[in-house]
Amino acid sequence: MGAPSTAADAVPSRRSKPRWTAKTRQRSTRPDGAAAIAAMVALAAWAVPTILAQDVGEPDQSERHAADQAEMAARVRYRGGETFIGAYGGAPYTYASDVRITKPGSDFTVHGIDWEGRPFDHPIYYGFRATRWLAGSALGGMIDFTHSKVYPPFDQQTKLTGTRDGQPLPSDTRLGDFFHKIEFTHGHNMLTLNGLIRLPFRTAFVSSYVGLGAGVSLPHTEVQLKGDGVRTYEYQYTGPAAQAVIGFEIRVPRLSYFVEYKFSFADYRAPLQHRDGGWIGFDLFHQLQRWWSGREPEGGWATTKLVSHQVISGMGYRTAPSISAAP
Repeated sequence: MGAPSTAADAVPSRRSKPRWTAKTRQRSTRPDGAAAIAAMVALAAWAVPTILAQDVGEPDQSERHAADQAEMAARVRYRGGETFIGAYGGAPYTYASDVRITKPGSDFTVHGIDWEGRPFDHPIYYGFRATRWLAGSALGGMIDFTHSKVYPPFDQQTKLTGTRDGQPLPSDTRLGDFFHKIEFTHGHNMLTLNGLIRLPFRTAFVSSYVGLGAGVSLPHTEVQLKGDGVRTYEYQYTGPAAQAVIGFEIRVPRLSYFVEYKFSFADYRAPLQHRDGGWIGFDLFHQLQRWWSGREPEGGWATTKLVSHQVISGMGYRTAPSISAAP
């Protein structure tokens, strides 16, 4: 969060011990999007009959059962004033994008990297969210953290423009012959604050919503060029992020299941600091120190734009005012 003569493979230095080799990774053949959609259909196929089983009795159900059903509907119907905490999984599709690297003596662009999502490879795609709906209103707010991923296909033939260390680059190369590593797989992470609105088309057990949000990109940047003896391997703040969502929620007592489509945009300007990081808090503090001192990152900057479609499904716990307390 796509083969010229290049420098020799990276030689580990005393300062950094790169763990990557020049061995080319094979491009994943896993149909990420199809597998994810199939998994979500299976989830819906499991959830909906379970929910209906709670609400639908035999054709000759008694009046008491009808009363119980009406009471159940009253308990789960959206009335506002709710808090929801949930988690989800899913699958992204990220458009191809250019990556530009700039530093003194070098300014070059690798064109059209065909990013792969691989949502079920470790670390998997996941997310967490906390939502608060206003009392007596269809409006709400949500804090959403998404851990997506982007991998490069190292066997891709890609175009190059610009110069490296003052020397012009060939017009095209195999990606794996130019980079040891270029990915955001411990996350193409986005943290956003979102505004939500419930749509009027809803029942007691099913509700739909849309939303817009903005926030920050906090990826784990992993970049090393062939011929460099050091790498960048750390969490970073790289710029703004935004997303739009539309989804529907299946409501049972205390729990909600949801399926959602997300469209996200992240504008990356990643400092190539030539260091191995660790915990996200320490990495961001180190980045803040460098920024405060006015020092430029030793490896320059890597810039790109990551635009993604994401399909997710998840569940969570819901609190709401009692029926007697509801307006």
